[in-house]
Amino acid sequence: MDPITREQLVSIMPECDHVIDAYIPFLNEAFERFEINTPERVAAFVAQTGHESTRYTRIEENLNYSANGLLRTFPNYFSPETAPLFAYKPQKIANRVYANRGGNGNEDSGDGWKFRGRGLIQLTFQRAYMGASKRLTDDAQTFLEDPNLVLQPEWAVRTACEYWDVNNLNDYADRNTDVEFRNLTRKINGGLRGLDDRMDLWGKAKAVFILAGDPNEYMASTTTEPQTGGDGHA
Repeated sequence: MDPITREQLVSIMPECDHVIDAYIPFLNEAFERFEINTPERVAAFVAQTGHESTRYTRIEENLNYSANGLLRTFPNYFSPETAPLFAYKPQKIANRVYANRGGNGNEDSGDGWKFRGRGLIQLTFQRAYMGASKRLTDDAQTFLEDPNLVLQPEWAVRTACEYWDVNNLNDYADRNTDVEFRNLTRKINGGLRGLDDRMDLWGKAKAVFILAGDPNEYMASTTTEPQTGGDGHA
């Protein structure tokens, strides 16, 4: 398919208008490298990464939770007694919830904060940073020594596309159904958090990349006259 353009992405995610120019060349480069090269694949990728990165405007994990937010989001790590001690302390929160997972050390190691989510698909955990670094730079230490490299548009895009490739996410996108989009969400998120927003973005992205139409008109039509069959809407 043709290279994607800023006009296409802004029509799907107007909020990205002020940042998207920094991503366009790297997206097109990485799409070719990792074979995200059909309308179905691009639509699914844009929808999922658009949600994960708040429409490409936030590529660093927000861990600034209130006490109630901690209890809702991480009930296995906080109690009503401990949550207030961690509220609005992102570094302490990351070190608690990401300790002893994915190659991270214990809570005192600081690995949870060091290897918190970054990039368009929220690369998280030391092992994931190491693997992406080795595959993308031929040096496993590159991202370990400077995790903030993943905040640069170049690496924010490439790490997301590399994750997409390693996890065979094109296969889910190719099937282009609601069920497979939910399965794709689970592969990225571990659950279905934010599914409604992801689905909304997916519908708009399909209007642009698959149907070559107006995303607002497409979403209105799917609300009043639900689609069935090949476009994945029930």
